[in-house]
Amino acid sequence: MTDTVPTYPFARPTALDPPAEWEQLRSECPVSKVRMVTGDEALLITRYNDVRELLADPRFTHSLTEAGAAQISTSEDGIFNRDEATMTAGPNHQRWRRMMNKSFTVKRVNAMRPRIAEIANQLIDELIAGGQPGDLQSALGFPLPVFVICELLGVDPNYRDKFSHWSDAMLNLDKFSQAETAKAAMEFQEFMVQHVLDKRAAPGDDLLSELAAIVDSQDGRMTEAELVYTAQGLLVAGHETTANMIGKMVAMLLADRPNRWDRLVADRGLINPAVEETLRLDASSSIDLPRYISEDIEIAGCPIKAGTTVMASLSSGNRDETVYDDAAELRLDRVPNPHLAFGAGPHSCLGQALARTELQVTLTVLLDRLPTLELAVPVEELRRRTGLIVGGIEEVPVRW
Repeated sequence: MTDTVPTYPFARPTALDPPAEWEQLRSECPVSKVRMVTGDEALLITRYNDVRELLADPRFTHSLTEAGAAQISTSEDGIFNRDEATMTAGPNHQRWRRMMNKSFTVKRVNAMRPRIAEIANQLIDELIAGGQPGDLQSALGFPLPVFVICELLGVDPNYRDKFSHWSDAMLNLDKFSQAETAKAAMEFQEFMVQHVLDKRAAPGDDLLSELAAIVDSQDGRMTEAELVYTAQGLLVAGHETTANMIGKMVAMLLADRPNRWDRLVADRGLINPAVEETLRLDASSSIDLPRYISEDIEIAGCPIKAGTTVMASLSSGNRDETVYDDAAELRLDRVPNPHLAFGAGPHSCLGQALARTELQVTLTVLLDRLPTLELAVPVEELRRRTGLIVGGIEEVPVRW
């Protein structure tokens, strides 16, 4: 490990480029001390195999409510700081995951493709009507996933501005004060508690109603508290992460226009591998996945004591030169592509099928509707979203 303790997350030269520290740490110091925005220290893991091994090991909890765990956010109500996270961790996780897998299936998500395409077309109609240049992020990237997740959960999409604020607050690093995040957390909790009660009383044709009715063969059905936490988690993850990724995906593909975009216009068979490759190369996916180490372990030959908080850098692992040929290059036809964008192991992202579907459908509709799409500003002028656990781009100005 290094003697100095750098501040984390690292600064990036542009909205699309990775910090220089990743490559250096993978080569020289794959287990490195870092200092979070709270001032607490953690260890950063940067190599692909180390990250994958850590995430796949069920002994290492993703809850940071243990005494002595490093605090990731400056507020106490962020997504990693909540006691409710233990509902779907440890011995409860297998039961919860088993229930979720009965309803939140790939088949269900695939059945949503026509509706996702319909929403995308409506939003692109509005983008075109607004004239050029337009902001792809505010017109398409942010609204599409929230419309989709609201329909999936049977939630009124007219609350989408509130959902956006609540999601940002739950994903706070240092953008919001403790009072702001506490207020948002209380409002979000009250809203979802009432929504779950309404679904119990009058079920609809939505995922939450189905989850409320499912009886697990071993442990009964989900409690109200579990349903509330599940709905909150799906809404935050389903809205925020995919919303940011739509803008980043399009920006990455347009950054090397015409080489990338025009190839996709000409060959739609590249859409799915292109989506996977942009997920792999996303340099601002998140602050990474924290794990609280409950027993002494060793990673990359480095002993790590119980009670340590470890940040598993998915984004750095996805650029590991020992795993990927031309790891820094975006290759539209890269297959296979076993990237870590959705994590690995028993806690891999439950909503990855939905995220992939939204990205694939959005890209398909954009190529159909706006084949001459291009960035309206130089790549270097794209502005990063900061202060949140999930990274993104503020605006993606485009012409067509």
